[in-house]
Amino acid sequence: MAIALTLSVGCSLDTPPDFAPPPPEVETITVSSRTIPDEPVFIGRAEAFRPVEIRAQVSGVIEKIYYTEGRNVKKGDKLYLIDPVPFNAIYQAMKAKVAQHKARLVQTKQNLARVKPLLEEQAVSQKDVDDAVADVLSAEAALEAAQNDVVKAKFDLDNTVVVATVSGRIGRSNFYEGQLISAQTTLLNTIDQLDPMYVSVNVPESYILRRRRELAEKKVERPDLYQLRGVMTFADGSIYPEEGILDFTAVTIRAETGTLQGRFTFPNPSGNFSPGQSNFLPGQFVTVRLKGYHRLNAILIPQRAVQHSANGSFVYVVDDKNKVELRQVHATTWHDNDWLIERGLKSGEKVIVAGFHRVQPGIEVTPVSKNAPENNRDNSGAP
Repeated sequence: MAIALTLSVGCSLDTPPDFAPPPPEVETITVSSRTIPDEPVFIGRAEAFRPVEIRAQVSGVIEKIYYTEGRNVKKGDKLYLIDPVPFNAIYQAMKAKVAQHKARLVQTKQNLARVKPLLEEQAVSQKDVDDAVADVLSAEAALEAAQNDVVKAKFDLDNTVVVATVSGRIGRSNFYEGQLISAQTTLLNTIDQLDPMYVSVNVPESYILRRRRELAEKKVERPDLYQLRGVMTFADGSIYPEEGILDFTAVTIRAETGTLQGRFTFPNPSGNFSPGQSNFLPGQFVTVRLKGYHRLNAILIPQRAVQHSANGSFVYVVDDKNKVELRQVHATTWHDNDWLIERGLKSGEKVIVAGFHRVQPGIEVTPVSKNAPENNRDNSGAP
């Protein structure tokens, strides 16, 4: 009897008791909303502030070129000399014609002065006096026309010297000494005014429509349109130190591209330096980050928390009973190491960020909170 009892006790001690394993631990963060900068990036192209065409006001043969191609010129600098000889000859002839008409006017006035007293003595007829008055008026008109011809001749003579109308950098000449040019139609050269500079960007229609909807729904806010600013990045990744200001938006959307043109003005003091020292030049491609928009009540979660499937993006959410739920979300843009979630999550919910291999929808877990920020920046970009 004692032996049986001893065996019975021994067997009961060797048998492990029945128990369930503890719920697996997973790392979670608690979702919170905040206001963040919403700064989309667009591709832009630099343009000269004032590309001024140099054209002659008179036709003739180029006699001399004063400037060096590709260098900076100042407003009023001489650029071209058109052979002035024929224009000077016309100018001198017009001045002689003025002198001739002045003499004629003196003669007609003297004749009028003689015949007026004779009319009272009836020594001449009224017609003679009327003819003398008409001669004076005709001489005055002829003199005025001749004086206008002198002004035109002087204008043409002065414009045989073509000067720079703005300060900037002049390009390569299209014509040289000895070549015949036509007034106003012949393009001699172009001066690009490089300080400030324009950068034009093309904004997709879809972006414009989304922004309007978000503004109407109070999801984003911005200042006045023309207070928006731009940060420019060059092709090598370097950032231009000066910010630009949005100063123009086109009236219509381009049908061929479905985009609306916007234009930023950037200061460019180096544009006044010698060639080769400018920070950026017309035709250069850059990217522009738009500053001024802020997204209200934005929800950001780490990129590693967002999973992807054929049905779209999803996250694992831990409910108030510590059960796992698979939640479809709408993740739109990256903010450094975070996804911006526009739909599917709300403030206060717990999202799993690590330990995915231990979970599946419906099981119970032990959440371990980790709400330390993974980054401190809010720059946005396209994924």
